[in-house]
Amino acid sequence: MPADAQRGRLVLVPTPIGNLEDMTFRAVRTLREASRILAEDTRNSGRLLEHFGISTPMEPYHQHNEHRQTPLLVERMQAGELFALITDAGTPGISDPGFLLVRACRQAGVPVECLPGPSAFVPALAASGIPCDRFCFEGFLPPKKGRQTRFTSIAAETRTTVLYESPHRLLKCLEQLVQHCGPERIVGVFRELSKLHEEHRIGPVGELLADFAGRPAIKGEIAVVVQGMTHGLVKD
Repeated sequence: MPADAQRGRLVLVPTPIGNLEDMTFRAVRTLREASRILAEDTRNSGRLLEHFGISTPMEPYHQHNEHRQTPLLVERMQAGELFALITDAGTPGISDPGFLLVRACRQAGVPVECLPGPSAFVPALAASGIPCDRFCFEGFLPPKKGRQTRFTSIAAETRTTVLYESPHRLLKCLEQLVQHCGPERIVGVFRELSKLHEEHRIGPVGELLADFAGRPAIKGEIAVVVQGMTHGLVKD
């Protein structure tokens, strides 16, 4: 589609976190109509585009090149190009690349649109049975520096907290929650959401730690929901 100065803009396009049936018709149409697709991993996204018959050219946009590419991309959008930004899974900017480009577009007066769509913390929070009327999202916690401070903050937080964790750090995360929040704090561990081996484990964090510590290996993408300090216990 030829560039048009009236249509130069950025569109954030959420992609499935697992089940491809979660891709929306609007997301597919937007990716087909874009001048270029900015992808966190072009190889991974290439499989998604092939599945939906999308032939729009891709360009890499990820944490290693975003500082260099952002001003160049803004100039191209100002000249009329329509860019669709996708990440490996979920909504761009949510624990994924996107914030720098959105901020630069806003500062330069380039229109930004975000389609509604998948993000792992929403189904985890909604399905947890832990109060979700007020919550805070922590994303991925730092692996080392600043990690203890974040757990201290989570322990004192009165709202529900949602965070992401890698499988090889899940046991450490649960151990630190026991240490800071006590073994009776209600926590939900959501693994492989929307995928074939989806798993929900909800209960006192001390019990969850014992459960996961007894497993030979922990795999998959993980979201953790932590009950706020003043919430009552969740019972069946």
